[in-house]
Amino acid sequence: MDYKNLTSPCGLDCWNCIMYLSKDNKAIRKMLSKKMNLPEDKVSCPGCRNSNGTIDFLDMKEPCKVYKCITRKQIDFCSECNDFPCENLQPYAQLADKRPHNIKAFNLCLIKKMGLEVWAKTKAKSVRKNYFSGKLEL
Repeated sequence: MDYKNLTSPCGLDCWNCIMYLSKDNKAIRKMLSKKMNLPEDKVSCPGCRNSNGTIDFLDMKEPCKVYKCITRKQIDFCSECNDFPCENLQPYAQLADKRPHNIKAFNLCLIKKMGLEVWAKTKAKSVRKNYFSGKLEL
């Protein structure tokens, strides 16, 4: 698997995302279509690198600010930047229960520490799982 291509510049693991998985799974597409009230052809996502920084189901007409920034700076991931972390990675509560954008900075730190392949094969899935269903341990 091409983990670099399927990891967004901001650190999201596309290959574990239900929107990416729906690309090759009609049952998932149908379920998402109904849940999101969108046509089936609009609910799958190829990953932002494969769509030049835009996400069709979000009706994006231009790349997000992270994608524009890494393109301008000619780097692959935000964690390679001297300004990391910056405001482009600011987590938000809005839709946090549906979109895993609050795990971006954590994933990027792990990628920087572990390397892309090791993170992708050993940690990415558990980070996503903990985000959606884990419990805070005090």
